[in-house]
Amino acid sequence: MARDVFRTSNDISETPAAGFVSANTGSTGNAGSLCAFGAPGEPLRLDEAVNRALCNNLRTREAWANVKIQAAGVGAAKAAYLPNVSATWQEVRDGAVTDVSGYPQLSSSNHSTVHTGSVSLNWVLYDFGGRQAALRNSQELLAAARANQDATLQATFSTVATDYYSAQAAAGKLAAAQKTERIAHDSYVAASARVDHGVAPISDQLQAQTSYAQATFNKAKATGDLQTALGTLAADMGLSPAQSIILPAVEDGVALDRDFTEAVAEMIADAQRMHPSVAAARATLEAAVAKEQQTRSEGLPNVSFVAKYSQNNQPASLGLGEPQFPATGHDWYFGVQVQIPLFEGFGRTYQVRQAHAQVEVQRYRLNAARQQVGLDVWKSYQALQTGIENVGNGTVLLQIAQRSFDAAKHRYAAGVGNILELLNAQSSLSDANRQRIQALTDWRAARLDLAAKMGRLELNDLQVGNHYRQALFISFQASKGKAFALLRNWCCA
Repeated sequence: MARDVFRTSNDISETPAAGFVSANTGSTGNAGSLCAFGAPGEPLRLDEAVNRALCNNLRTREAWANVKIQAAGVGAAKAAYLPNVSATWQEVRDGAVTDVSGYPQLSSSNHSTVHTGSVSLNWVLYDFGGRQAALRNSQELLAAARANQDATLQATFSTVATDYYSAQAAAGKLAAAQKTERIAHDSYVAASARVDHGVAPISDQLQAQTSYAQATFNKAKATGDLQTALGTLAADMGLSPAQSIILPAVEDGVALDRDFTEAVAEMIADAQRMHPSVAAARATLEAAVAKEQQTRSEGLPNVSFVAKYSQNNQPASLGLGEPQFPATGHDWYFGVQVQIPLFEGFGRTYQVRQAHAQVEVQRYRLNAARQQVGLDVWKSYQALQTGIENVGNGTVLLQIAQRSFDAAKHRYAAGVGNILELLNAQSSLSDANRQRIQALTDWRAARLDLAAKMGRLELNDLQVGNHYRQALFISFQASKGKAFALLRNWCCA
C-alpha cells in the first residue's frame, strides 16, 4: 500500500472496536491482537461478550471502514495544496514516403525512431478559500464518521449487554422452573400419600398431578427459551448459535444504592452536548457549511503557477525530396495562470442554493438528534427508577410468597389445609421467583441503557471481580462531575 504521507491513518483505530476493547479477556500482544479470541470463558463474563461482539459485529466493521474512507478524503483534500507534476514519454517508429510523379528527384523515403518526452507542473497558488473549505469539509466528515463509529459501538455494546442479560434471565427462569417442578412433585407425592391413607379425596391427587404436569411443561419451555437466548448471544459475538455458553447466576453481583437522586435535567443537558449521535450531526452540519463555502469558491478566479519542459529527437529536412538529418529539440515555459469563470449557465447559482439548503437540512437533523437524545435519557432514567424499586419489591414479594408456601405446606401436611391452598401458594411462589428474576434483568438492562443513551458507555464500565460485579462507570469532566460522580457511586457499590 502507498505511503501515508499525511498520516491520516492516525485517525483510524487499529481494530473495529476502537478504544472499547479490553486486554483482560484473553487477548494478548499488540492492539491488533485484541480482537483475537480463544474459546468462550466459563462462565462467560459480560465484558468478554461485549469485546467479542464489538470486534466481530458487521455493523462495527462497516463503521470502521467508513472512517477509513473519510480519513482518505482528508488526505486527498490536503493533497490539493501540493503541485501536480506529470511526465510523458513516447517512442515511435516514423516512416515518411513521398513519391512525386514525373520528378523522381523530389521523391523521398525516410524512416526514423522518434523519442519525445515532457514534464509539466501546475501549482494552484490562490483560489479564494476553495481548498481550505474542501479540507474543512473532509475533516468534518471524518469527525462525523468517527462519531458514528462511536455511536455504532455504543449501540452494539447496549444490544449485546441486553441479550446477555436476557440469556442470564432465561437461565434463572429455567432454574426457577426446575425448582417449581420439584416443589410440584413433592406436593403430588404428599397428596398421593394422603389419598392412599384415605384422608384426602382423589381430586387432591389429580389437582396436584395437574400442577406437576404444568410445571414440567413450563420447565421444557424455559429450556427452549434459554437455548434461544444463548444462540442469540452467540450470534452477537460472531459465534455459531450452537456454541456452548455458560453464564454466571442471575443474582451474582446485585448491589443497590437508593441514594441516586440527581436531577435528570442535568443528565439530559449533558447528553445533548456529548452524545455521539449529536456529535456526528454537529460535524455533518459543519461539513455542509464548509461545502457551501467550497461551492461558492469554485465559481471565483484561481491563480496557478505553471511550467513545462519538453524535448524530442525529431529528424529535420531541408525541404521536399531532401534527406532527413538527425536533430534534437526542446522547449520550455513557466509563468502564472489566472483562470476566471465568466459564465457557467447560472449553474453555480443553483449549486450554491443547493448547498445552502443542505446546511438547513443538517441543522434540522442536529436539533432532531438533540431532541431524541433528551427523550431517550428521560425514558431510560424513568425505567431505571422503576427497576430500582421493583428489585426491592420483588425481593419482598419472594420472601412473602416463600413464607406463604411454607405455611400452606405445613398446614396440608398437618391435615388442616386443603390442596387448593397449597397449589395457590405454590403458584404464587413460582410467579414471585419469575418476577424477581425479571426485575433483576430489567434493572441491569436499565442502568446500562441509561449509560448508552447518555453516550457514556465504556468497556471499563464492566468491572470483573471475584463476585462478578458488573459495575457501570460513567466518565465525567470536573465541570460536570456531580451528576456522574453520583451515578458512579450508585452503580458500583
